[in-house]
Amino acid sequence: MKKTIEKLIDYNFNGVVLVKKDGVKIFERAFGYRDLPNKTPNQIDTKFATASAGKVFIAVGILQLISQGMLKLEDTIGELLPIDLNKIDPKITVEQLLTHTSGIPDYFDESVMENYADLWEDFPNYKVRTSADLLPLFINKEMMYTPGEKFQYNNTGFVVLGLIIEAITKVPFDSYLQRAVFDPAGMKDTGYYELDRLPRNCASNYVWDEEREEFYTNIFSVDVKGTGAGGAFTSVLDIERFWDNLFNGKLLSDEMVVKMLSFQAGDAEDKYGYGIWLSDDEEPWFQGFDPGVCFFSFFDRKQSLMIIAISNTGDDVWEIGSNVRAEMGK
Repeated sequence: MKKTIEKLIDYNFNGVVLVKKDGVKIFERAFGYRDLPNKTPNQIDTKFATASAGKVFIAVGILQLISQGMLKLEDTIGELLPIDLNKIDPKITVEQLLTHTSGIPDYFDESVMENYADLWEDFPNYKVRTSADLLPLFINKEMMYTPGEKFQYNNTGFVVLGLIIEAITKVPFDSYLQRAVFDPAGMKDTGYYELDRLPRNCASNYVWDEEREEFYTNIFSVDVKGTGAGGAFTSVLDIERFWDNLFNGKLLSDEMVVKMLSFQAGDAEDKYGYGIWLSDDEEPWFQGFDPGVCFFSFFDRKQSLMIIAISNTGDDVWEIGSNVRAEMGK
């Protein structure tokens, strides 16, 4: 089986892939380099940026606070946040933020903007070191639509969820996630790191320059530190631990996991739970994409199949995931 899976991965792939079946790892391998110029190899435990994959951690943190009675799905941002919302509807609920149905103005609207790097032409990325640092990019904008009117993927919603965590716990959202999600799950290689202060064994991310036909790093293309919208660094081993602990009750009750992984918003093509995508047959998956960053992880509960693929050169991890699932389903 190991050789079969390896044949599904392009020989130029740069990153790490892990596949687990029936609780047993049947494939794990690192490809390429975490530092291209110095040809420092990626390793199984290398920490990778994951872009929007971090939304699932925010969702777990919010659902924990709900389970503890510190927050309710129907609570509104007007009640929870001590800031001037300007034209933003104060009646937006926590549940609408979790399900991308809030209509809150999106600082990076992926339906109209293609390149995340374009955000930083007028607003330097090095200014973004907390979720609140993104407020100038959306706080003065008009609502996109009436809350609850429709599903539309929204990055601002999860930035605001991060701010809600901070308002309730009185600590930075990443500090809360560290003690409430990462530490209990044994995710020792996961955290929100500043690009100019990265710890050891972190992969640099590279973008291909078509004109000059060479790679360049993404240090001017993404937030210098992740926010509620994403930006966590992690390893495939820690994502394996995340899935395992999500299902064994260490992070959420069984009842809350069922709610999180149930269809809450979207349509036949885009099914969404609480902070996580659902496949056509409603199996959970989450993903992340930024310049030079690609992350995909899927858990097929029927097959007891876990797939994790991360790339630090923008490779197609979705194709790997799709091909592996199809092969394992034969």
